[in-house]
Parts: sequence; C-alpha cells; structure tokens
Amino acid sequence: MEETKAAQENSVQADKKPVLAQSSPNRIRLAVSLFYFGQGIAFASWASRIPDIKHTLDLSDGALGSILLALPLGQLITMPISGRLVTKYGSKKILTITAPLYVLALGNLGLATAPWHLAAFLFLFGVVGNMCNIAVNTQGSEAEKLFGRPIMTSFHGAWSIAGFTGALVGLLMVNLHIIPYYHFWIISGLIFVNVFFNYKHLVPGKGTTTERKPKLFTMPEGALMQLGIIGFCSMATEGAMFDWSGVYFKDIVKAPTSLVILGYASFMIMMATGRFVGDRIISRLGRKKTIQISGLIMSTGMFLSVFFPYMITATIGFMLVGVGVSSIVPTLYSVAGKNGKVSPGIAIAVVSSVSYLGFLMGPPLIGYISALSSLQYSYGVIGVFGLLVSFLVGKIKAIE
Repeated sequence: MEETKAAQENSVQADKKPVLAQSSPNRIRLAVSLFYFGQGIAFASWASRIPDIKHTLDLSDGALGSILLALPLGQLITMPISGRLVTKYGSKKILTITAPLYVLALGNLGLATAPWHLAAFLFLFGVVGNMCNIAVNTQGSEAEKLFGRPIMTSFHGAWSIAGFTGALVGLLMVNLHIIPYYHFWIISGLIFVNVFFNYKHLVPGKGTTTERKPKLFTMPEGALMQLGIIGFCSMATEGAMFDWSGVYFKDIVKAPTSLVILGYASFMIMMATGRFVGDRIISRLGRKKTIQISGLIMSTGMFLSVFFPYMITATIGFMLVGVGVSSIVPTLYSVAGKNGKVSPGIAIAVVSSVSYLGFLMGPPLIGYISALSSLQYSYGVIGVFGLLVSFLVGKIKAIE
C-alpha cells in the first residue's frame, strides 16, 4: 500500500518536471509555434470560403447556421476523449497523427456537393480539430516548462497571425477564381511540409503508465472549473467580436460600407499584438494581476463602444477589447497544464471544454438580447463579463 502511494506521489512530481528534449528549447519553441500557425491557417482558410460554399450549395442563412453547428458539436463530443488520449499516448504522438488528419478533413470540406455532406465533413473537422487543439496546447505547456518563464501567449499569437494570413490567402484565392477544394489542398500541402520538418522537434512528451485514473473534473478546490468559467467569459467576448463586430459597426456605429471591417480588424490586430507582448507583461506582473487587469480592459473597451458608438471611440473600444482578451485563455491553459494533480492533457481539456462553451454561446446570446432590446444593449451585457473575470481570478489560489 505504501509502495503504491509512493509511486503515485513520484508520478505527480514527475508531471511537474519538464520532459527532457533532444532539440534546443528555441528550436522546440519554433516547432510548436509552427504547429499553432498551421492550425490557425487551416481554420481561417475554411472560414474565408464559407460564402463561396454557401453559394455553391444554395444554402439559406438559416440552413447554413444549422449546418455550422456540426463543427462545434464534433469538438464538444471529443473533449473528454482528447484529454485522455493525450494523457495516455503523449501530446507529441497525438499531434503528429492528428495535424495531418486535420488538413485532410479541411480538404474534404471542398468536396461537399450536398448540405448533409458539408455537415458530416464539418463534424469530422471539429473532431480532429479538437484533438489537435488539446495536443498542441499541451505541447505549449510542456515547452513553457523548458523555458521556466511564460511563453504560452506567444504561441496563441502565432495562431492569431495565421488567422490574418489565412484570410489574406483566401481573398487572393477568391480573386484568382480558385475553387475551395484546390485552395484547401494548397494549404494542406504546406501544412504537410510543416509537420514533416517539425514533428521531430516537438517536446517528447510521455504517455502515462500508472494506474491512476483521475476524474475529468477534479482539481483542488474546484479550480479547474473556476479556470474554465473565466475562460468562458473571455471566449464569449471573443465570439461576440468575431461574429457581431461587423454588424455592430454597420447598424450601431453607422460606418460606411468600406469601413465596416474596421471594428473586426482593430480587434484582431490588437489581440495578436497583445499575445506577442503578453509573456513579458506576465513575467513582470504575474498571471493573476495580468488577468485582473485584462478583464478590466475588456469591460472598458466594451462599455466605451456602447456608450459612445461613434467611429473613433468604437474603434478604440474594440482595440481595448482585443488587448483585454489576448492573454487570458493562453494563461489559463498554462496554469491548467501545471496543476500537478491532473495530467496536463486532461486539465487543459477541462478548461478548454468550459471555455469553448462561451465561444459557442456568446454570439447567440448577443442575438437573443438584441432581439429583445438592441444590439447596443447586448454588447453592454457582454461587457460585464470582463468585470466577472477580474472578480473570479482573485478567488483562485492556483493562479499566482
């Protein structure tokens, strides 16, 4: 009995130590960043061609909205499985397998010739995408341990830059009249090359061989769920900005057609910038204070755009929201991966599951509130989430 208990304690202590790697830390960081970039550009490539696929399949807005739910459904169903696979086999092995599968699923989206085809392919895209997401964030957490300082937000910055790149490439493909299927396979080819040259430089990782079977939602004082709730608030705000910022600038700010994209662009630029400087800020202020300040910045930006819905003030407000959300979720994943009581894969899966619900529910919440009152008022409600983030993070002992 004592030997078993001692073995479990040694296993927990082993989880806290960085895994020894053959490549240099900087080479590992580059490899992990490129895997983040690959996932980001794959997703952005799909998003950039949604209008074309909608037109090709002759889908109404309502039909498209229903079909698009297949992607998050695939992600949510796979959440518990992904964490356990990463825990059992190691994040390097799972990421090396699922990253190519992710781009194969992307290529399939261009083959859809009927609505049910698109729904089925999106479901698979979500399933494999979630496995990639948990594996790559576990890699990010392990790579961070090698450096002994915060670097997680820079990985998410690579994902944000990929979003810009994917949108620009999508615009180019549309102007060159290249159909989505060929577009997706061009991107897939680039990602296959990335996987081939960089998989060997990932953090080795390790599968678990102990008899411990941690429950999915366990952590001292329920901190995993608390981290997830904070992530929920942040990602609900992100979802509102992704899906409704253009509508807000058009209907509330009354921006001219040529400047409707300004709100979304200002948000994205500042979110990417915040992720590349976030690690330095966290090193100086600490994770808890950084998240508290970020929550206040989120709310300030939202309320500024609500109370002063004019071109300049709304743009500044959206920029502040981008800065505010930039470091929160990466920091939560970093904290979850270091908890020491639950394997990093499962811990990140728990936080990601709860957080992602916010990304799914934020946009519909905006729509429902807007239908009852106005879009301006609904953005004000979302602004409260930042205050909630600042309040909740002060209650969590797991964040230093």
